[in-house]
Amino acid sequence: MADRQAFAAAIDWGTTNMRLWLLDGEGAVLAERSSGEGMRASMPDRFESVMEAHLAELGAASDLPVVVAGMAGARGGWREAAYLETPARLDALHLNAVRADGAARDVRILPGVCRRQRGREDVMRGEETQLAGAVAGGWRSGLFCLPGTHSKWAKLEEGRLEAFTTFMTGELFALLSQHSILRDTLGEGETDAASPAFGDAVDEMLAEGAGLTGTLFSIRAAGLLAGEAAPDAKARLSGLLIGAEIAAARRMLDDQATVTLIAGGAQGRAYEAALAAAGIASRTLDGQILVRQGLFKAATALWPERKAA
Repeated sequence: MADRQAFAAAIDWGTTNMRLWLLDGEGAVLAERSSGEGMRASMPDRFESVMEAHLAELGAASDLPVVVAGMAGARGGWREAAYLETPARLDALHLNAVRADGAARDVRILPGVCRRQRGREDVMRGEETQLAGAVAGGWRSGLFCLPGTHSKWAKLEEGRLEAFTTFMTGELFALLSQHSILRDTLGEGETDAASPAFGDAVDEMLAEGAGLTGTLFSIRAAGLLAGEAAPDAKARLSGLLIGAEIAAARRMLDDQATVTLIAGGAQGRAYEAALAAAGIASRTLDGQILVRQGLFKAATALWPERKAA
């Protein structure tokens, strides 16, 4: 149940999932809920009812304000929150938050960020709030990697998001493993970043002149020649894709610099292993903690009177 000292509610609303926290005046979690009611399940007009159902389960007061990041602010979401353009101050996302018109309570949706450089156009929605959480925690400059379906590599300078690039690594893995000729070759089971096949594949992609599309079919060919699916085929596919991503992204990295990973679980371990293979130092921060910190930072700026109360 919610505590009477709840300062605000914070929601990370993704494409397939959403997570909600009740936060006190210091940003500590009083209660939380999560579900598979992401943007796809909430379109076109269920956003408020989904939110209110979860708030009711937590006993939240009817006047508790809510700050939202992620796909609720996408075109076709609850209400579009227009993209900010790079360079963007990550401690000022709240200045461009939009109010969810017609909601029974005060709901503000944070904007995403875009890059309009011709031929390098890019967008993010949700990751900017994780980066804002990193800035709030003192990580104000450097190169950040946010693995996912669409991995982001972001360059921060003194709390500003200067530039970023998206790699469709996770989506490519899903497409190739489920809908390509490689499907029957990969077998069952999870990807194991500790497998030698993963490391070898990363090394191949890091080698000068390595080409991803000219290497992928070797997974299929190896299975045909062996007469069965190789037990490490999925690890090899993952290593090739992540290795190709890092090979391209390392051009953004200054000499002797450290990459800050915003990741967790098996995915985080895979990127840690691949970065180590590339000779790149890394540190890992928890993305769920950071998005919550970014949301709280925005909430304190949006409702300073509640903070002072």
